[in-house]
Order: sequence, then C-alpha cells, then structure tokens
Amino acid sequence: MPRTDTPPPPYPLLLPGLPAGPDGSGLVAEIEAYLASLPAPARTLGPYVCRYGSTLRPWHAGHPEPRATLLDRALRRPARPVPVTAADHLRLASRYIGAHGWLQGAMWDGAGRVCLLGAQAAVLAYGYGTPATVRTGRVQLMEVLHATGRPARSPDEFNDRPATREGDVHQLLDRAAARAARLGL
Repeated sequence: MPRTDTPPPPYPLLLPGLPAGPDGSGLVAEIEAYLASLPAPARTLGPYVCRYGSTLRPWHAGHPEPRATLLDRALRRPARPVPVTAADHLRLASRYIGAHGWLQGAMWDGAGRVCLLGAQAAVLAYGYGTPATVRTGRVQLMEVLHATGRPARSPDEFNDRPATREGDVHQLLDRAAARAARLGL
C-alpha cells in the first residue's frame, strides 16, 4: 500500500503573520549587538603549541651514523667515516655548536661546550668527513671572513675575539657552507 503522507511544514509552530526564520526575526542583529558589547580578550592568542613539546633531534640528523663493518670489528678499528661535503661539514659544525653550546678561549670545556675549531674536531671525531674535508671547510671560512671585511689569521682568532658572539659564528658557518655548496665543495 503506497503512503500518501505529506511532509510537515518547515515551521509548524509559527503562527501566521510572524516572521519565519532567522532573517526576519532580528535574532542575528541581537546576537551581533551582544557580542559587540563584550570586552576585548585580555591577551592576544598566539600560535598553538603542543603541550607535549617537540621531539629533540640529534645534531647529525639527516646523515647516516658511521657503522663499523664486520672487518672493522674483527680488526678493532673505527668505522669508516661517512662521506660529507665541505658544505655539509660546516652545517654539521654549526648544528653541533647549537646542540652543545659555544665557548671562547678553549676548544671545549667540561660542560661539553665547544669553540669553532672544537666543533669541527668533534664532527670529524664522530666520523663525518675526513681531514681534507675539514681543511676545505676552514679555507671557506677564511674566504668568507676576508670577503666580509673581517680579516683574521684564522677562524679560531675570529671565534676568540671579545666582540664575537655565538650568532656571529653561526652566521659565518652558514655563509661558508653556502659558498662551499655554490662551488660544489
């Protein structure tokens, strides 16, 4: 048997002659007036930050860790160094300083902070690059120092100047890494 029910009207409880729907009732204007009367928020909302924090990444993230082969273990020798470019070496040195802290007047201290040379030595000691990579990186550091009008006898002298700050060292490493990358080193 087919159904012959018709759907009910959209506003069955409204009496004839009253406005039907929110457009004609003035409800929207009343809500807007109420919201405008509220005081402004006491503080501006910043970007959302996860309450659990972020995951710490190691300073060498993005580069494989040096792995000792079976022959390396049998001969009790260190693993072969991971090949990196001079640009990568300089970026890793900057990240190492950022992770462990920066120091003036010594290569490293008991807290783990390092100077520019100490960071390069640590990157090399962890197995990233070769001594030739470090030399190429230091040449690029010297080129950037002289090109920017900050002549020094060595990058270490620049590191130990009283006016040098950690940000200056990171900027020097970044510029030297960019130069080395442009030159394909």
